[in-house]
Amino acid sequence: MHALILKGTLLLLTLLLSTTTTFAKFDAKTAAAVDAAIAGEHRGAEDKARDKYRLPRQTLEFFGFRSDMTVLEIWPGGGWYTQILADALSADGKLYAAQYDVNGPFGFQRSLFGKFLSMLAATPKIYRDVTVTFLDLPYQLEVAPPASIDMALTFRSVHNWVERPFGGGKFAVLPFSAMYDSLKPGGVLGVVDHRWPDPETEDPLSMNGYVSKERTIKLAETAGFELIGESNILRNPKDTRDHPSGVWTLPPSFALGEKDREKYEAIGESDRFVLKFKKPAK
Repeated sequence: MHALILKGTLLLLTLLLSTTTTFAKFDAKTAAAVDAAIAGEHRGAEDKARDKYRLPRQTLEFFGFRSDMTVLEIWPGGGWYTQILADALSADGKLYAAQYDVNGPFGFQRSLFGKFLSMLAATPKIYRDVTVTFLDLPYQLEVAPPASIDMALTFRSVHNWVERPFGGGKFAVLPFSAMYDSLKPGGVLGVVDHRWPDPETEDPLSMNGYVSKERTIKLAETAGFELIGESNILRNPKDTRDHPSGVWTLPPSFALGEKDREKYEAIGESDRFVLKFKKPAK
């Protein structure tokens, strides 16, 4: 009986260790750089208001971010994370930002790209060394020089890569391959997205904005990555995922406008998974 209990305990511990990673605490210099970036005056009040949902310090710490790294951010959109990454890396590191194609076919891409460029131009002291590249599926995949990146990051992009406008999943592995090629051996990939809890019931085209971590893991592993950890720091049990306009019903989008706004404010931003992968060392 005791042997069975011990065996079961060991199995549970093995499963836990295989799906979680201990936080590698920031070194003092990185901690100071990240904290200063998060508190920086270049970040507006609306962006800072989202910190309680996106937990940038804890998320970057989980991924093992350092202020002396060369980092690649895939599809930064309007630049919410770029504000933090560029500032934290400005003294000792380097940031590549792989945006939508300059002539992206969708209005929201052109709008966000324009906003992003305006942000870079407004504060050259922080953004002057950011290198802007492009990820356009399936054509433009050279997001950074091969094997030059210490860490690649993408936030809430995977669900886009399986949507119908971007190929309906046909090209979804390509961004992972592009990040894999850009990373040094042993480099880290960090992924955050809106969590759909059951891969058996998820929308294959992710038109509600949610994607399962299982599908995301499969895409990353197909590109060659190894899963080395996950975190529940962005879990939100209030998110029921049955919203009339999908994930965009929730803040910050509020797709329904003022209708039931207090209800969705009380839920907060979406439930999200946080996955950490590694490019195997050669």
